[in-house]
Amino acid sequence: MIYDHILVRYGELTLKGANRKKFVNQLRANTQSALSSFEELKIKANRDRMYIEITEETDVESVIDRLKEIIGVKSVSPVLKIDKTLEAANEQAVAFAKSYEDGDTFKINVKRSDKSFPMETFELQRTIGAAVLQNTDALTVDVHHPDHTIQVEVRRDAIYIYDAIIPGPGGLPVGTGGKTVLMLSGGIDSPVAGMEVMRRGVTIEAMHFHSPPFTSEKAKEKVIELTRLLAKKVGPINLHIVPFTEIQKQINKVVHPRYTMTSTRRMMMRIADNLVHRVGADAIVNGENLGQVASQTLKSMYAINHVTSTPVLRPLLTLDKEEIVKKARAIGTYEVSIQPYEDCCTIFTPKNPVTEPNFEKVEEYESVYDFSEMIQRATNDIETLTITEDYQSEKELDTEDLANDLF
Repeated sequence: MIYDHILVRYGELTLKGANRKKFVNQLRANTQSALSSFEELKIKANRDRMYIEITEETDVESVIDRLKEIIGVKSVSPVLKIDKTLEAANEQAVAFAKSYEDGDTFKINVKRSDKSFPMETFELQRTIGAAVLQNTDALTVDVHHPDHTIQVEVRRDAIYIYDAIIPGPGGLPVGTGGKTVLMLSGGIDSPVAGMEVMRRGVTIEAMHFHSPPFTSEKAKEKVIELTRLLAKKVGPINLHIVPFTEIQKQINKVVHPRYTMTSTRRMMMRIADNLVHRVGADAIVNGENLGQVASQTLKSMYAINHVTSTPVLRPLLTLDKEEIVKKARAIGTYEVSIQPYEDCCTIFTPKNPVTEPNFEKVEEYESVYDFSEMIQRATNDIETLTITEDYQSEKELDTEDLANDLF
Protein backbone atom coordinates (compact mmCIF):
# COMPACT_ATOMS: atom_id res chain seq x y z
CA MET A 1 0.00 0.00 0.00
CA ILE A 2 1.31 3.46 -0.92
CA TYR A 3 0.49 6.04 1.75
CA ASP A 4 0.68 9.82 1.50
CA HIS A 5 0.48 10.87 5.16
CA ILE A 6 1.33 9.65 8.64
CA LEU A 7 -1.16 10.57 11.34
CA VAL A 8 0.26 11.30 14.81
CA ARG A 9 -2.10 11.25 17.78
CA TYR A 10 -1.20 13.15 20.91
CA GLY A 11 -1.00 11.70 24.40
CA GLU A 12 -2.38 13.36 27.49
CA LEU A 13 -1.43 16.84 26.29
CA THR A 14 -4.94 16.87 24.78
CA LEU A 15 -6.15 17.35 28.36
CA LYS A 16 -4.36 20.69 28.56
CA GLY A 17 -6.41 23.85 28.38
CA ALA A 18 -5.25 27.33 27.49
CA ASN A 19 -1.59 26.29 27.36
CA ARG A 20 -2.11 23.36 24.97
CA LYS A 21 -0.45 25.33 22.18
CA LYS A 22 2.83 25.31 24.13
CA PHE A 23 2.74 21.50 24.40
CA VAL A 24 1.77 21.00 20.75
CA ASN A 25 4.55 23.32 19.56
CA GLN A 26 7.11 21.47 21.69
CA LEU A 27 5.98 18.10 20.36
CA ARG A 28 6.18 19.42 16.81
CA ALA A 29 9.73 20.69 17.45
CA ASN A 30 10.74 17.34 18.97
CA THR A 31 9.24 15.53 15.98
CA GLN A 32 11.05 17.74 13.50
CA SER A 33 14.32 17.05 15.31
CA ALA A 34 13.72 13.29 15.37
CA LEU A 35 12.87 13.26 11.65
CA SER A 36 15.54 15.74 10.52
CA SER A 37 17.22 13.15 8.29
CA PHE A 38 14.03 12.81 6.21
CA GLU A 39 14.23 16.06 4.28
CA GLU A 40 11.18 15.41 2.12
CA LEU A 41 8.69 15.38 5.00
CA LYS A 42 6.23 18.20 5.68
CA ILE A 43 4.84 18.40 9.22
CA LYS A 44 1.58 20.10 10.12
CA ALA A 45 0.38 20.15 13.73
CA ASN A 46 -2.98 21.36 15.00
CA ARG A 47 -4.66 21.20 18.40
CA ASP A 48 -5.77 17.59 18.12
CA ARG A 49 -3.24 15.76 15.96
CA MET A 50 -0.28 16.02 13.66
CA TYR A 51 -0.11 15.11 9.97
CA ILE A 52 3.19 14.31 8.26
CA GLU A 53 3.07 14.49 4.49
CA ILE A 54 5.28 11.87 2.85
CA THR A 55 6.31 11.02 -0.69
CA GLU A 56 6.57 7.80 -2.68
CA GLU A 57 10.29 7.74 -1.86
CA THR A 58 9.77 7.95 1.91
CA ASP A 59 10.81 4.92 3.95
CA VAL A 60 7.54 4.79 5.88
CA GLU A 61 8.65 2.06 8.29
CA SER A 62 11.76 4.01 9.29
CA VAL A 63 9.73 7.16 9.88
CA ILE A 64 7.24 5.26 12.02
CA ASP A 65 10.07 3.62 13.97
CA ARG A 66 11.24 7.13 14.87
CA LEU A 67 7.80 8.47 15.66
CA LYS A 68 6.80 5.64 18.00
CA GLU A 69 9.75 6.51 20.27
CA ILE A 70 8.88 10.20 20.68
CA ILE A 71 7.55 10.99 24.14
CA GLY A 72 4.18 12.72 23.87
CA VAL A 73 3.06 10.60 20.90
CA LYS A 74 0.14 8.34 21.80
CA SER A 75 0.01 6.45 18.49
CA VAL A 76 0.73 6.77 14.78
CA SER A 77 -0.92 5.49 11.61
CA PRO A 78 0.12 5.50 7.96
CA VAL A 79 -2.90 6.98 6.17
CA LEU A 80 -4.28 7.88 2.76
CA LYS A 81 -5.88 11.26 2.18
CA ILE A 82 -8.64 10.79 -0.39
CA ASP A 83 -11.48 12.78 -1.98
CA LYS A 84 -14.40 13.43 0.31
CA THR A 85 -16.80 11.19 -1.58
CA LEU A 86 -18.48 7.87 -0.85
CA GLU A 87 -17.03 6.43 -4.05
CA ALA A 88 -13.46 7.21 -2.99
CA ALA A 89 -14.03 5.74 0.49
CA ASN A 90 -15.52 2.55 -0.97
CA GLU A 91 -12.67 2.13 -3.45
CA GLN A 92 -9.93 2.56 -0.87
CA ALA A 93 -11.60 0.34 1.76
CA VAL A 94 -11.84 -2.43 -0.83
CA ALA A 95 -8.15 -1.94 -1.70
CA PHE A 96 -7.23 -2.44 1.96
CA ALA A 97 -9.48 -5.49 2.26
CA LYS A 98 -7.99 -7.20 -0.78
CA SER A 99 -4.63 -7.36 1.01
CA TYR A 100 -6.11 -9.45 3.87
CA GLU A 101 -5.92 -13.24 4.14
CA ASP A 102 -8.86 -15.43 3.16
CA GLY A 103 -11.00 -16.13 6.19
CA ASP A 104 -10.00 -12.92 8.01
CA THR A 105 -12.62 -10.74 9.67
CA PHE A 106 -12.99 -6.97 9.46
CA LYS A 107 -15.07 -4.04 10.59
CA ILE A 108 -15.50 -0.48 9.34
CA ASN A 109 -15.14 2.31 11.90
CA VAL A 110 -16.23 5.78 10.81
CA LYS A 111 -15.53 9.09 12.55
CA ARG A 112 -17.48 11.94 11.00
CA SER A 113 -16.13 15.19 12.42
CA ASP A 114 -17.51 17.12 9.41
CA LYS A 115 -21.21 16.98 10.17
CA SER A 116 -22.04 18.59 6.82
CA PHE A 117 -21.14 15.37 5.00
CA PRO A 118 -24.46 14.09 3.56
CA MET A 119 -24.33 10.55 5.02
CA GLU A 120 -24.52 9.83 8.75
CA THR A 121 -21.89 7.75 10.56
CA PHE A 122 -23.74 4.43 10.78
CA GLU A 123 -24.99 4.69 7.22
CA LEU A 124 -21.41 5.22 6.04
CA GLN A 125 -20.23 2.18 8.00
CA ARG A 126 -22.92 -0.05 6.52
CA THR A 127 -22.38 1.21 2.97
CA ILE A 128 -18.58 0.89 3.00
CA GLY A 129 -18.80 -2.52 4.70
CA ALA A 130 -21.21 -3.71 2.02
CA ALA A 131 -18.80 -2.53 -0.70
CA VAL A 132 -16.00 -4.58 0.87
CA LEU A 133 -18.15 -7.72 1.09
CA GLN A 134 -19.33 -7.34 -2.50
CA ASN A 135 -15.80 -7.02 -3.86
CA THR A 136 -14.04 -9.74 -1.86
CA ASP A 137 -14.72 -13.47 -1.61
CA ALA A 138 -13.57 -14.80 1.74
CA LEU A 139 -13.90 -12.02 4.33
CA THR A 140 -16.57 -11.70 7.00
CA VAL A 141 -17.64 -8.96 9.35
CA ASP A 142 -16.86 -9.13 13.09
CA VAL A 143 -17.73 -5.93 14.94
CA HIS A 144 -16.39 -7.14 18.31
CA HIS A 145 -12.99 -8.80 17.67
CA PRO A 146 -12.05 -8.24 14.04
CA ASP A 147 -8.68 -9.14 12.55
CA HIS A 148 -8.68 -5.79 10.77
CA THR A 149 -10.38 -2.47 11.43
CA ILE A 150 -10.59 -0.04 8.52
CA GLN A 151 -10.76 3.46 9.96
CA VAL A 152 -12.51 6.15 7.93
CA GLU A 153 -12.28 9.74 9.19
CA VAL A 154 -14.43 12.31 7.47
CA ARG A 155 -12.83 15.69 8.18
CA ARG A 156 -13.37 19.14 6.74
CA ASP A 157 -10.56 18.98 4.19
CA ALA A 158 -10.76 15.32 3.10
CA ILE A 159 -11.38 11.72 4.10
CA TYR A 160 -8.48 9.97 5.83
CA ILE A 161 -8.45 6.17 5.71
CA TYR A 162 -6.12 3.65 7.39
CA ASP A 163 -6.11 0.23 9.01
CA ALA A 164 -3.16 0.24 11.43
CA ILE A 165 -2.55 1.99 14.75
CA ILE A 166 0.98 1.75 16.17
CA PRO A 167 1.29 2.71 19.86
CA GLY A 168 3.79 5.31 21.07
CA PRO A 169 5.07 6.02 24.60
CA GLY A 170 2.49 8.70 25.43
CA GLY A 171 3.28 11.16 28.19
CA LEU A 172 4.11 14.84 27.80
CA PRO A 173 6.59 16.27 25.26
CA VAL A 174 10.12 16.54 26.60
CA GLY A 175 10.93 20.21 27.17
CA THR A 176 7.64 21.22 28.77
CA GLY A 177 8.37 20.24 32.39
CA GLY A 178 11.66 21.86 33.42
CA LYS A 179 15.14 20.38 33.80
CA THR A 180 16.57 17.78 36.18
CA VAL A 181 19.93 16.18 36.93
CA LEU A 182 19.78 12.37 36.65
CA MET A 183 22.21 10.40 38.81
CA LEU A 184 23.11 7.68 36.29
CA SER A 185 24.89 4.76 37.96
CA GLY A 186 25.10 2.26 35.11
CA GLY A 187 22.70 -0.20 36.75
CA ILE A 188 19.20 -1.21 35.72
CA ASP A 189 17.24 1.35 37.71
CA SER A 190 18.61 4.82 36.93
CA PRO A 191 18.07 4.79 33.13
CA VAL A 192 14.46 3.76 33.76
CA ALA A 193 14.09 6.59 36.28
CA GLY A 194 15.39 9.00 33.66
CA MET A 195 12.89 7.78 31.10
CA GLU A 196 10.03 7.98 33.60
CA VAL A 197 10.64 11.66 34.36
CA MET A 198 11.14 12.46 30.68
CA ARG A 199 7.68 11.00 30.05
CA ARG A 200 6.44 13.83 32.27
CA GLY A 201 7.94 16.39 29.91
CA VAL A 202 11.16 16.86 31.89
CA THR A 203 14.57 17.43 30.27
CA ILE A 204 17.50 15.59 31.87
CA GLU A 205 21.22 16.15 32.19
CA ALA A 206 22.92 12.98 33.37
CA MET A 207 25.77 12.71 35.87
CA HIS A 208 27.99 9.72 36.64
CA PHE A 209 30.57 9.23 39.39
CA HIS A 210 33.78 7.68 38.07
CA SER A 211 36.52 6.36 40.37
CA PRO A 212 39.54 5.22 38.39
CA PRO A 213 41.44 2.95 38.81
CA PHE A 214 38.75 1.26 40.95
CA THR A 215 36.23 1.65 38.13
CA SER A 216 37.36 0.91 34.58
CA GLU A 217 37.01 2.73 31.28
CA LYS A 218 34.57 -0.02 30.30
CA ALA A 219 32.30 1.11 33.14
CA LYS A 220 32.46 4.66 31.79
CA GLU A 221 31.72 3.45 28.25
CA LYS A 222 28.77 1.52 29.60
CA VAL A 223 27.26 4.71 31.04
CA ILE A 224 27.93 6.58 27.79
CA GLU A 225 26.06 3.82 25.94
CA LEU A 226 23.11 4.05 28.34
CA THR A 227 23.01 7.80 27.80
CA ARG A 228 23.15 7.24 24.04
CA LEU A 229 20.14 4.92 24.22
CA LEU A 230 18.18 7.60 26.09
CA ALA A 231 19.37 10.28 23.64
CA LYS A 232 18.10 8.13 20.79
CA LYS A 233 14.60 8.74 22.13
CA VAL A 234 14.78 12.42 23.13
CA GLY A 235 17.75 14.06 21.39
CA PRO A 236 21.18 15.11 22.72
CA ILE A 237 21.81 14.70 26.46
CA ASN A 238 24.68 16.23 28.42
CA LEU A 239 26.54 13.62 30.47
CA HIS A 240 28.63 15.00 33.35
CA ILE A 241 31.34 12.59 34.53
CA VAL A 242 32.48 13.36 38.07
CA PRO A 243 35.98 12.34 39.25
CA PHE A 244 35.22 10.69 42.58
CA THR A 245 38.32 8.65 43.52
CA GLU A 246 39.81 11.19 45.91
CA ILE A 247 36.60 11.61 47.85
CA GLN A 248 35.91 7.87 48.13
CA LYS A 249 39.41 7.16 49.38
CA GLN A 250 39.04 9.85 52.04
CA ILE A 251 35.63 8.55 53.12
CA ASN A 252 37.12 5.10 53.64
CA LYS A 253 39.87 6.62 55.77
CA VAL A 254 37.76 8.64 58.20
CA VAL A 255 34.24 7.20 58.26
CA HIS A 256 33.22 4.09 60.21
CA PRO A 257 33.05 1.13 57.76
CA ARG A 258 29.34 0.56 58.32
CA TYR A 259 28.63 4.20 57.42
CA THR A 260 30.82 4.58 54.33
CA MET A 261 27.92 3.89 51.95
CA THR A 262 25.74 6.52 53.62
CA SER A 263 28.57 9.04 53.55
CA THR A 264 29.38 8.24 49.91
CA ARG A 265 25.80 8.92 48.90
CA ARG A 266 25.81 12.17 50.87
CA MET A 267 28.93 13.38 49.06
CA MET A 268 27.37 12.47 45.73
CA MET A 269 24.28 14.43 46.65
CA ARG A 270 26.37 17.48 47.54
CA ILE A 271 28.04 17.40 44.13
CA ALA A 272 24.68 16.82 42.42
CA ASP A 273 23.37 19.87 44.28
CA ASN A 274 26.28 21.94 42.91
CA LEU A 275 25.59 20.69 39.39
CA VAL A 276 21.89 21.52 39.68
CA HIS A 277 22.78 25.15 40.27
CA ARG A 278 25.43 25.17 37.55
CA VAL A 279 23.12 23.89 34.78
CA GLY A 280 19.95 25.63 35.95
CA ALA A 281 18.04 22.47 36.89
CA ASP A 282 15.09 22.24 39.25
CA ALA A 283 15.52 18.81 40.84
CA ILE A 284 17.71 15.72 41.23
CA VAL A 285 16.49 12.35 39.90
CA ASN A 286 17.75 8.92 40.93
CA GLY A 287 16.70 5.28 40.58
CA GLU A 288 16.26 4.56 44.27
CA ASN A 289 13.70 1.93 45.17
CA LEU A 290 12.42 1.76 48.73
CA GLY A 291 14.08 -1.07 50.67
CA GLN A 292 16.01 -2.49 47.71
CA VAL A 293 19.46 -1.93 49.26
CA ALA A 294 20.89 -0.54 52.49
CA SER A 295 21.12 3.03 51.19
CA GLN A 296 17.46 3.03 50.14
CA THR A 297 15.66 2.66 53.45
CA LEU A 298 13.67 5.60 54.77
CA LYS A 299 16.28 6.27 57.47
CA SER A 300 19.06 6.21 54.88
CA MET A 301 17.19 8.52 52.54
CA TYR A 302 16.62 10.94 55.37
CA ALA A 303 20.32 11.01 56.29
CA ILE A 304 21.40 11.35 52.64
CA ASN A 305 18.84 13.99 51.70
CA HIS A 306 19.85 16.18 54.60
CA VAL A 307 22.80 17.64 52.67
CA THR A 308 20.61 19.27 50.00
CA SER A 309 17.50 21.42 49.82
CA THR A 310 17.01 20.54 46.14
CA PRO A 311 13.97 18.31 45.51
CA VAL A 312 14.96 14.68 44.92
CA LEU A 313 12.64 12.76 42.59
CA ARG A 314 12.46 8.97 42.88
CA PRO A 315 10.05 7.77 40.18
CA LEU A 316 10.77 4.07 40.91
CA LEU A 317 10.34 4.35 44.66
CA THR A 318 7.49 1.85 45.09
CA LEU A 319 7.91 -0.43 42.06
CA ASP A 320 8.77 -4.12 42.28
CA LYS A 321 12.10 -5.07 40.76
CA GLU A 322 10.29 -7.13 38.14
CA GLU A 323 8.38 -4.03 37.05
CA ILE A 324 11.63 -2.05 36.72
CA VAL A 325 13.27 -4.82 34.69
CA LYS A 326 10.25 -4.93 32.39
CA LYS A 327 10.50 -1.19 31.82
CA ALA A 328 14.27 -1.45 31.21
CA ARG A 329 13.69 -4.11 28.56
CA ALA A 330 10.99 -1.97 26.95
CA ILE A 331 13.26 1.07 26.58
CA GLY A 332 16.21 -1.04 25.43
CA THR A 333 18.65 -0.38 28.30
CA TYR A 334 18.48 -3.70 30.16
CA GLU A 335 21.12 -5.62 28.20
CA VAL A 336 23.65 -2.81 28.61
CA SER A 337 22.83 -2.29 32.30
CA ILE A 338 23.59 -5.92 33.22
CA GLN A 339 27.06 -5.88 31.69
CA PRO A 340 29.57 -6.65 34.49
CA TYR A 341 31.32 -3.32 34.89
CA GLU A 342 30.74 -2.04 38.40
CA ASP A 343 30.18 1.55 39.45
CA CYS A 344 31.91 3.22 42.37
CA CYS A 345 29.07 2.48 44.81
CA THR A 346 29.23 -1.24 44.13
CA ILE A 347 32.98 -1.71 44.46
CA PHE A 348 33.19 0.17 47.76
CA THR A 349 30.14 -1.43 49.38
CA PRO A 350 30.99 -2.43 52.98
CA LYS A 351 30.34 -6.02 54.07
CA ASN A 352 27.76 -4.98 56.63
CA PRO A 353 26.39 -1.51 55.79
CA VAL A 354 24.09 0.16 58.27
CA THR A 355 20.47 0.07 57.06
CA GLU A 356 19.10 2.60 59.56
CA PRO A 357 21.89 5.13 59.92
CA ASN A 358 21.88 7.49 62.85
CA PHE A 359 21.90 10.98 61.37
CA GLU A 360 24.00 12.46 64.15
CA LYS A 361 26.59 9.68 63.88
CA VAL A 362 27.22 10.10 60.17
CA GLU A 363 27.67 13.83 60.65
CA GLU A 364 30.07 13.14 63.52
CA TYR A 365 32.17 10.77 61.38
CA GLU A 366 32.33 13.27 58.52
CA SER A 367 33.20 16.18 60.84
CA VAL A 368 36.75 14.91 61.40
CA TYR A 369 37.62 16.00 57.88
CA ASP A 370 36.42 19.02 55.87
CA PHE A 371 35.25 17.57 52.55
CA SER A 372 34.25 20.98 51.13
CA GLU A 373 37.44 21.53 49.16
CA MET A 374 37.29 18.04 47.66
CA ILE A 375 33.62 18.53 46.77
CA GLN A 376 34.41 21.79 45.00
CA ARG A 377 37.41 20.30 43.21
CA ALA A 378 35.34 17.38 41.95
CA THR A 379 32.67 19.80 40.75
CA ASN A 380 35.24 21.94 38.95
CA ASP A 381 36.86 18.92 37.26
CA ILE A 382 33.65 17.45 35.85
CA GLU A 383 34.03 16.21 32.27
CA THR A 384 30.96 17.05 30.21
CA LEU A 385 30.08 15.12 27.06
CA THR A 386 27.14 15.86 24.80
CA ILE A 387 25.78 12.45 23.85
CA THR A 388 23.79 12.04 20.66
CA GLU A 389 22.30 8.87 19.25
CA ASP A 390 25.32 8.39 16.97
CA TYR A 391 27.93 9.33 19.57
CA GLN A 392 29.13 5.71 19.78
CA SER A 393 30.36 5.62 16.18
CA GLU A 394 31.84 9.11 16.40
CA LYS A 395 33.93 8.17 19.42
CA GLU A 396 34.52 4.58 18.30
CA LEU A 397 33.25 3.11 21.54
CA ASP A 398 33.12 -0.63 20.96
CA THR A 399 30.14 -1.73 23.03
CA GLU A 400 30.22 -5.01 21.14
CA ASP A 401 33.34 -5.76 23.15
CA LEU A 402 31.37 -5.03 26.30
CA ALA A 403 28.84 -7.70 25.39
CA ASN A 404 31.54 -10.19 24.36
CA ASP A 405 33.24 -9.83 27.73
CA LEU A 406 30.20 -11.49 29.28
CA PHE A 407 31.20 -14.83 27.76
